[in-house]
Amino acid sequence: MVDSVKPKRVRDAEATQKRILQAAKKEFAQKGFGGTRVDVIAERANANKRMIYHYFESKENLFGKVLEEAYLDIRQAEQKLKLDHLEPEEALKALVIFTWKYYLKNPEFLTLVNSENLHKAKHLKKSETLMNISRQFVQMVQNILERGVQDGVFRAGIDPVQLNITIAAVSYYYLTNRFTGSILFERDFMSKENLAERLEFNIQTILNMVKIQS
Repeated sequence: MVDSVKPKRVRDAEATQKRILQAAKKEFAQKGFGGTRVDVIAERANANKRMIYHYFESKENLFGKVLEEAYLDIRQAEQKLKLDHLEPEEALKALVIFTWKYYLKNPEFLTLVNSENLHKAKHLKKSETLMNISRQFVQMVQNILERGVQDGVFRAGIDPVQLNITIAAVSYYYLTNRFTGSILFERDFMSKENLAERLEFNIQTILNMVKIQS
């Protein structure tokens, strides 16, 4: 009897934590760390504040866990691309396309990153898990570059970290500044045509950076 009760309690606890994290992600993405209230998260998660503090101890720890989950999601999705099975140029193109589409489908990721930067990454610093998976990602990009150099299509000496920053930036800036950009440049940043044009521009920008020019 005890054995049948214990797994149910474990499943209930896991389900509750999942609901809390989902609700917290939405609140933190909408209102930032400072503007988010734990009682609102509890209400959205159909839980209570006591349970949140029981599982996560503090609002800061909860925000840190939400951030960790958000970064793990994109890093794990990148690993599933199996870029090592593609030719170097196609692999890099696939990564640029993935990054663009991921940002479009997960706008809360961008706002969470913005919020954490306002706090100088003090929550992110605590995650050794993220450090490890980020190193794996850098190595994946490094492998693409090395294969491209060996095949005679990429320039030697490109820093994989700098390249990743640029891949993220060409999509990140466009989307996080879409409202102001649409006014200043008198262009609908989010129209189907302009989104397609921007993605193609991103792809060509990155490839032109790394390819050997004939």
